[in-house]
This record gives sequence, C-alpha cells and structure tokens, in this order.
Amino acid sequence: MKTVRFHEIGGPEVLTYEDVADPVAGPGELLIRVEAVGINFADILRRRGDPYPEPSPLPFTVGGEVAGMVAALGEGVEGPAIGTPVFAASRAGGYAQFVVVPASSAIPLPDGIDAVQATALVVQGLTALFALRDAGRLEKGETVLIEAAAGGVGSFAVQLAKILGAGTVIGAASSEAKRAVAMSFGADAVVDYTDPDWAEHVRAMTGGKGVDIVLEMTGGATLPRALDALAPFGRMIVYGLASGEPVDVDPQRLVNFNQTVTGFYIGGFFAYPERIAVGLAEIVGHVQAGTLDLQIGGVLPLSRAADAHRLLEGRQSTGKLVLKPWEVDA
Repeated sequence: MKTVRFHEIGGPEVLTYEDVADPVAGPGELLIRVEAVGINFADILRRRGDPYPEPSPLPFTVGGEVAGMVAALGEGVEGPAIGTPVFAASRAGGYAQFVVVPASSAIPLPDGIDAVQATALVVQGLTALFALRDAGRLEKGETVLIEAAAGGVGSFAVQLAKILGAGTVIGAASSEAKRAVAMSFGADAVVDYTDPDWAEHVRAMTGGKGVDIVLEMTGGATLPRALDALAPFGRMIVYGLASGEPVDVDPQRLVNFNQTVTGFYIGGFFAYPERIAVGLAEIVGHVQAGTLDLQIGGVLPLSRAADAHRLLEGRQSTGKLVLKPWEVDA
C-alpha cells in the first residue's frame, strides 16, 4: 500500500511517499480502507520532533484521525461489519491506504456524514466542544477569545461558543482574510494577534475587564499576552503549541487574579468511547440542524502531504485540511 512517513525529524521535506506492506488486523482489531485522513497540528509537532505526549519512533507514519470502510475483522471481533463506514482515532498510522485500529475505537458514521466531513467533525469538533464546555466550564453570557479562529478547531469553537451560550466571542487571527472568515462564522469582534498590543485591544473591547475564557494554542510570546487579556477568575485552556516556542508562566500572576491555566489533550478523551459517542452525536445534530457549518480548507491526495503540512505550518489555510489516500495526483 501507499503511505507517507518520515525517517528523520525535520521540515515537510522529510515526509516520504512510499510503498509498505499492507497491515493485517490482529485479535481485537479491524482493518480500515482509509478514504480520508485529517491533518492536525499534532502531525507537525511529531514530524518536527517537538515535545508531544506520545513517542514517535522512526520511521513514523503520522495521522491520528481516519475515516473509511471496514475492510477486515481480526480474531474475536464481531463488528462493525465489513463495509461499514467508520471513523477512528488511530493516533498514528493514518497517512496510508489501510490502517489497523482497535475495534473498540471505531465509530460508525451517521447517515449523511461522509469521510471527509468526519475527519473535520471528530477530533477538531470534539476538541472545540470539550475545551469550551468541559475544560473551560463556559457559562451563559461569558466572553470567549479564540485564537486561530479561522482554523480547524477555531472555526468550530467560534460557532460552538455561541451555541453554548457565550455572550461575546472574539476571534483572533493573523490576517484580514482570516478575520473575515471568523466573522462569517459568528464572531462578534476580531483582533490581529500578531499585533504586540492586541491584548490591550481586547481589554478595550470588553470595557477593561478582559475575557472569561481563552482557547490558547500558540505558545511563545502569544501566551503571556493572552493572559494579559484574561479577566479576573478567567480560564485559559492550552491545547497546543503551534509556535514551537517555549513559554514560562509565573504562578503569582495567576494567584493575584484567581486565574486558571488548564492543559487540554483530546487524545486522552478517546479512552472513554461513550463520552466520545455522546459528544459526536451532539455535534452531528448541530450540523444536521444547520446550526453548525463545516469548514473544509482543502482536500489533497496523500502524495501531497508535504504541501499540506506547508500550508498548515505556514498559517496559509483556513478550516480543515484532508488527505485522500486513493486519489491520484493529476
């Protein structure tokens, strides 16, 4: 089968499109014929060798979210049946035409949701939902600041914050075009978070108070500025480190204003399949009701995985980037 993996850490150029043996489902596993694999910033962190909660032994095939058809069942597995459309959080190995996953991790796709849509809905949709509601404890009427508001998670978070009852949603994005995208998804205001004074602008927007919740995924110089925009008793949810730059937080600055910084990793939630299923059903319900829009930023063949990484890493994309393993590059 065709796959994309890296044999050394580095830039997008280390991603190699190559042939490997087809995987075989073992006991308790199933084989998925992958129709779409979602690209996440976690893939870039692994490729660059940045700090990550799980090891990436070389050679390594990235890709933590796949959607496709069940192709084979391992010993002891009774379902989902062969031919069933499913999504699975594979954590690794997804940049391939086939992938083996624990049978318990496969989620049958609801009617009306195709493979490409599923890659946007599950990891990034659930990240936005759980980060706002479970980690952020969003209450009705509160003010929320969402970094990378035109991105995969951000575009969901802007909409879900409104659905969950936020009073004001401020989208932070690095370009005028991306800020316009954030506004189109329902942001009440936008800010350029490449401007060194952006935290002051946010405070001005909130009457000097600051925001109740910040979804932070940049790190580096952005995180302390985001703290400057946080209100007393505010909650910052850190779910990424896109800049790759380290950051130090003085606990005393949190104590003074009764603020909280909480780490968030969606991978940990997949240990609780029932919780994932309930959250996914909620998101799919919003999509089917027309209250939540999917933002697909681009669909590329697997052979162009390096190009997709350049787009995401260079902040040149909006919405979800997806690879199709069986599509031939024209």
